[in-house]
Amino acid sequence: MSGDTRTVTLPTYSVTIGSGALDRAGDIVRSVAPAHRYAIITDTNVGPRYAPRVTNALRATSADVFTIAAGETHKTRETWARLTDELLAAGFGRDTTVVALGGGVVGDLAGFVAATYMRGVPYVQVPTSLLAMIDASVGGKTGVDTAAGKNLVGAFHQPAAVIADVDALTTLPIDHLRAGMAEAIKHGVIADEAYFDSVCSAASRLDAPDRFEVNGGAMLDLVARSVEIKASVVTRDEREGGVRKTLNFGHTIGHAVELCSNFALLHGYAIAIGMVYECTLAEQLGVANGGTASRVRQAVHAAGLPDTRPASMDVEAIVLATRGDKKARAGRAEFALPRRIGEMAAAEHGWSVPVSEDVVRAVLA
Repeated sequence: MSGDTRTVTLPTYSVTIGSGALDRAGDIVRSVAPAHRYAIITDTNVGPRYAPRVTNALRATSADVFTIAAGETHKTRETWARLTDELLAAGFGRDTTVVALGGGVVGDLAGFVAATYMRGVPYVQVPTSLLAMIDASVGGKTGVDTAAGKNLVGAFHQPAAVIADVDALTTLPIDHLRAGMAEAIKHGVIADEAYFDSVCSAASRLDAPDRFEVNGGAMLDLVARSVEIKASVVTRDEREGGVRKTLNFGHTIGHAVELCSNFALLHGYAIAIGMVYECTLAEQLGVANGGTASRVRQAVHAAGLPDTRPASMDVEAIVLATRGDKKARAGRAEFALPRRIGEMAAAEHGWSVPVSEDVVRAVLA
């Protein structure tokens, strides 16, 4: 498979998706973001496996590795401060490029470091999880979590390039593959019914006897199509003033559920739950066609993902957490809701729908 590549081009950078792409990372990084020194930011899971390869790919340049503890609970202002202090102590200047090597947590955090270090230095995303490849690495959102909610402190800072090596998916645990499929399902719901159906088929084979080849051509196509969908949206609305809100389908309730689990739930698992509840909301409000929620629930089941909140999770705590969502206005959550599979609602109202908390409570209960 080595050398088989898909490329998705955005206005200011390209996304390279391929088997063996890690070994070409040096040429790409040096081309789009030449620097005196490179800071590779990674975590304790990914670093030991892939940081030496990326360092070697950046041959004949100065590349230092900075490692954080793995997991969403470490995507904090404290970790951001430690990383920036370490960069300063090591003498990194404005002629630095940051390389974010890891999943969505590393990408968000390293991107925020790049956005703020010396008032902004270039960075390159090198995602190693399915969720990061198809969603988190594209679009320039960077940030950290706070006790009040996810990604509430951050900045828009576009990468100089994204390099996604699907070979990394062969070592990804099955639950992380499932989590990534949740975002692929989301992309199908918001923009492409045929893609939605193909994701359902792929997701159902993740651990079947005829197991989906996670670094094969079909996965390359799946990742590339998701990136195309997201790229189309973020190109039209970089700072989430309009149509980019559609990418938050499933995330208002999903982020609240994730927060209430104290991040014990993987992001994709929480988003799967959020998508089913938010589709149910859309149907009850008369926004979505009948049967939309059922199809999304079937897709979530096919991927081996949950469709309801944990029984121990308090409904009122979830509702309270939705008030901290970035789309909330006047203390009330607004939702990105589908009209049907492949089309989102409320284009005429800025792509978001205010929903009474009583309706949200009833659906959650």
